[in-house]
Amino acid sequence: MRTTLRRQARITALQTLYEYDTAHHDVDTVLQRHVDERRLSSRVAEYAGELAHGVLEHLEAIDNTIQEVAPEWPIAQMARIDKNILRLAIYEILYNNAVPAKAAINEAVELAKSFGSDTSSRFVNGVLGTIFNRTQGLSGLSASGAGSEVR
Repeated sequence: MRTTLRRQARITALQTLYEYDTAHHDVDTVLQRHVDERRLSSRVAEYAGELAHGVLEHLEAIDNTIQEVAPEWPIAQMARIDKNILRLAIYEILYNNAVPAKAAINEAVELAKSFGSDTSSRFVNGVLGTIFNRTQGLSGLSASGAGSEVR
C-alpha cells in the first residue's frame, strides 16, 4: 500500500475515532460515511477500518500507556484530537506493526500539524518519542520537548 493510501486511511480513521469519542456514533457507520462521501478506495477503507477497530480493541491499554507517559495530562482533559492522534499512533507502534514505528510517529506528527493546535505536534512527538524509546529499551532518551520529530 502506497504512503498516500496509508495517509488517507489514517486521516479517515482519525476522523472516525474523533467522532466516536465526541458523539459516540457507531464506528462502522461513521467510517462508511467517510468512505462514501470521499469516494475512498476499498484499500483505504479496509486499512482505516483496521486502524479504527484496532484502536478500540486496545483502547484501555492504549489510554493506560498515554497516562503512564504523560501523567500531567489526564485523558479526560486532553484535547480530543491530540488524544485520538496518540491512540492511532500507539496502536500502530505497539499492536499493528504494519509500518516502522518511526514512520508511525512522523505520520502522527503530521496529523497533529494538520488537525491539532499550534502545540499539538510537539506534544504528540514527545509522548510518542518516549513510548518509542521505551519499546527500544532506551533509557534517559526522550524526544519530549525536543520540538523536532523522532526520525
